Amino acid sequence: MPAAFHTLQAATAAAAPGSVVLGVDTHKDVHVGAVLDHLGGLLDTGEFPATAAGYGQLLDWTRQFGTVLRAGVECTGSYGAGLARYLATQRVPVVEVNQPDRSARRRRGKTDAVDAESAARAALSGTARALPKSGDGQVEVLRMLRLTKNSAVKARTQALNQLKAVLVNAPSALREELEPLSNAVLVRRCAELPDPCDGNPAADTAVFTLRLLAQRVSRLRQEVTELGRRMTAAVQASAPSLLERFGIGPDSAAALLITAGDNPERLRSEASFAALCGASPVEKSSGKSRRRRLNRGGDRQANAALHRILVTRMRQDERTRSYLERRTTEGRGKREIMRCLKRYAAREVYALIRADMTACHHQPDDPSNLTTAA
Repeated sequence: MPAAFHTLQAATAAAAPGSVVLGVDTHKDVHVGAVLDHLGGLLDTGEFPATAAGYGQLLDWTRQFGTVLRAGVECTGSYGAGLARYLATQRVPVVEVNQPDRSARRRRGKTDAVDAESAARAALSGTARALPKSGDGQVEVLRMLRLTKNSAVKARTQALNQLKAVLVNAPSALREELEPLSNAVLVRRCAELPDPCDGNPAADTAVFTLRLLAQRVSRLRQEVTELGRRMTAAVQASAPSLLERFGIGPDSAAALLITAGDNPERLRSEASFAALCGASPVEKSSGKSRRRRLNRGGDRQANAALHRILVTRMRQDERTRSYLERRTTEGRGKREIMRCLKRYAAREVYALIRADMTACHHQPDDPSNLTTAA
């Protein structure tokens, strides 16, 4: 790597051979890039459209300054997802960069160029080391299906609550007939209500509204069932071992897989996966006190999935119940015991996900994986 670079201008730059680091502040319409040399000197900044053509322009512009050592990209799961995938296809290593903390922004101010430079410095110094999710496999399918299912469940609950609210002010005879019914029977009966002929506008509208809301609940219930079936198939295609373990259902497995991502190489260790799930212990020591507390960071959806797994096992799994009783007799509190159990569950899930996803990424038709007979 050369010791010096020529003076660079925005349009007529002629960089000496060497390694540079790219930092990108991503937005919906434009991406702002900043290039640093190997010593951390800022070479230039530029703005490019957030399109396929803009990605190519950004990379060509960066390569004018030298060989791209790595790229630090903000928001690789949203606005920067397309750019991260493009850079990966061009053999440029990409690391995920968090947004600058507020104290740094108060000192330096807030501009897109400043944020892009901060991203580049985080990538150059090694502060940012996390690999972005590839977003091109079964886990991305799970993410979209789970997002849609959660919204359908929320809308179904809202519609059912509205149906019951309308039923409170419905005609007395109809209310007394329908209120004692279970939810499933209530929805079915309301969906089949005939048009009234009483000539009472309020009563007629109540019947019409009940029928409409019941039909909406039925449609959303069908959506939830179909989405759940597709989610189960996607989990079985990516990590079938998860569903074989006690207490892990399709929804919890999907949440944990979404946290892990499609590319198993981004999970460096089971400790890093536990931290991603918010299940790693956090020191809370001061003076003579030495203790740890629950981690309140990480992906809270994955943490909630681990919590559901633990609740199921604490009720029905004999090994978990025995552990709970033993630790309780040792004087441990329930929160500390659950922290330990979450850590154990994260270790178990990590091993299953890593093994299954590595097996799924192992292509039998890859020439490098084939052996030829002599």
